[in-house]
Amino acid sequence: MDWVPTLGLVFGGCCSNAITLERLTSDYPKAGSIITFAQFVLISLFGLRQHIVWTENGLRLRPRRVKLAIYCVQVVLHFLISMLNNAAFAYRIPMAVHIIFRSAGLVITMILGYIIAGKRYSLTQILSVLVVTAGVVLTTLSAAPSRSASASSAETDTWLYLTGIAILLVALVLSGCLGLIQDYAFRNLPPTPPATKGGSEPLPAWQESIFYLHVLALPLFTLTRDDLVAQTTALNHGPRLQIQLPLSPSISTLLLNAPLGSFKVQASRLTMQTRLPEPFLELMLNTFTQLVCSAGVHRLTTKVTSLTVTLILVIRKAVSLVLSVAGFGTSRGAVDLQMMWAGAVLVLLGTMGYAIGSTGSSKEQKPKHVKKD
Repeated sequence: MDWVPTLGLVFGGCCSNAITLERLTSDYPKAGSIITFAQFVLISLFGLRQHIVWTENGLRLRPRRVKLAIYCVQVVLHFLISMLNNAAFAYRIPMAVHIIFRSAGLVITMILGYIIAGKRYSLTQILSVLVVTAGVVLTTLSAAPSRSASASSAETDTWLYLTGIAILLVALVLSGCLGLIQDYAFRNLPPTPPATKGGSEPLPAWQESIFYLHVLALPLFTLTRDDLVAQTTALNHGPRLQIQLPLSPSISTLLLNAPLGSFKVQASRLTMQTRLPEPFLELMLNTFTQLVCSAGVHRLTTKVTSLTVTLILVIRKAVSLVLSVAGFGTSRGAVDLQMMWAGAVLVLLGTMGYAIGSTGSSKEQKPKHVKKD
């Protein structure tokens, strides 16, 4: 497997996406729907040019590797997961807690794998998952609202926070189900995908998956059209983007009294006032990095099992956590940093323990009842 480009997409794209997401949701915590919609539109447009081909009968979509019915189930799950994860920011969930809590996907994936798919895991893997669980619990408690405020305010904040945690928990369970379905879909790929008469062949499975999971979900956004309009209006009322360029002292003096309209010279800097609202630039950056991140994750899911994908994503989230705390601190409210870092360390130790248990004993077995199609 070409690990370097795949991991580059995952770590570079996803970590950058987390930074832009935190910056945008810090000022607009209810922008979850517009963020998700913009990401889905860009990824769909990017994939469309790769999936449309010219044939003797005109424009056609490339043949699929996976049945459309299987994609439809994945589409609903993927849409709900994306909406829920972004919606949680409206409930005062700090980005650090958001990152670490979602690392509990390792726990959910293992439980669902055991119950639904009949998989078996070693004692080391089970103990490691328990350590991850303890870390996630500590991190969740680290940002719980303080009781030092008034009783009514503390109770309101607590219920708001618990609602956000419940939303993330539902998203985790759905994500575990999605991972199992993807495992099934890619295990049952045809060995030699057929080509059409025009000579067009199917794309790699990860490219096909990322396209259909996003383009088929676009009609579902009609259910959130009121939120999309309200959030777009809120972003449009944000501050206008300013571009600053350094100037030499001589040029700065010449332009100081010149009628520059939307340009302004101050302290040897040329400031240009644009008509673009600054939140839309942050939205565009977030959308682009999500495209890169999704490409890396979907490419990864076609090469390894869902548990290994979760393992790699946990490490990526640890990197995002460090960047979040270093760059934004605790901008969403008071957080017990010692408890948060203790939870983060437990998550990392549990993740490494799972990796050692997987490579040392290879106890993750196939389902007891394998249905051959």
